[in-house]
Amino acid sequence: MTRDVIWQETKKLIIVVVGALLNAIAMNHFLIPAKVYASGFTGVAQLLSNILTEYTPLNVSTGILLFLLNVPVTILGWRKIGKAFTLYSFVSVTCMTFFLELIPIEKHSPDILLNAVFGGVIAAVGVGITLKWGASTGGLDIVAMILSRMKDRPVGTYFFTLNAVIIITAGALYGSEKALYTLVTLYASTRVIDAIHTRHEKLTAMIITKKADELKTAIHDKMVRGITRVPAKGAFKGEDKEMLIIVITRYELYNLEQVIKEVDPNAFTNIVETAGIFGFFRKE
Repeated sequence: MTRDVIWQETKKLIIVVVGALLNAIAMNHFLIPAKVYASGFTGVAQLLSNILTEYTPLNVSTGILLFLLNVPVTILGWRKIGKAFTLYSFVSVTCMTFFLELIPIEKHSPDILLNAVFGGVIAAVGVGITLKWGASTGGLDIVAMILSRMKDRPVGTYFFTLNAVIIITAGALYGSEKALYTLVTLYASTRVIDAIHTRHEKLTAMIITKKADELKTAIHDKMVRGITRVPAKGAFKGEDKEMLIIVITRYELYNLEQVIKEVDPNAFTNIVETAGIFGFFRKE
């Protein structure tokens, strides 16, 4: 590994740890004290912890349950998705579990709405920066990706389904008010993640470059995606260029950005959200 690659991976690891820390702060300082639920596996762990504490003699923390829920998911992701992505996701979960156990649960405000909004925003910043650097916070991200490949349905469908289960269960056990505040948290989280990264499942990259051959080879070394090459000409200087058009998943955006920066830093790239695809799109 070159020095640049090592530094890049080190920065990625630091971002993953910071993202996990922000998630833990959001949970222990805002959401858990207010009994407002997070999204995904974190919300499931939080809900299970409350149910076990209140309805059984067991007292298992949210952090431990989050880790236990992610162990089988990580094994499955390692086999089905990819080792690097799954490894960073598991590091994120492990760090978050550590921080959840380390940071004391502390209530800063009796106002549930403030807790819901601030908790959702802080957690979303942690998730957003983690996604932006080509990793995930584990859990539902991995499950949704696997199910999406098996059933050919959008990843968002599975996020919505699990979060709906969390909201309905919270409402049934602790009253409709808790469910409504959980919706506020989910809305705030989604808006912030959209601003930092993207929640869209597929993206189309249009890359205008003078180094089409080198860029095509470098992209194919990193990912297995079809590329369409279109002749292009700069309007200002009249220079001959090419436009490479490639459809990727949101999890591949970081790798694509790194390849473009390495091969042609002067390339102009436009990333647009893809509403749908007709025809073959590789899912493995």
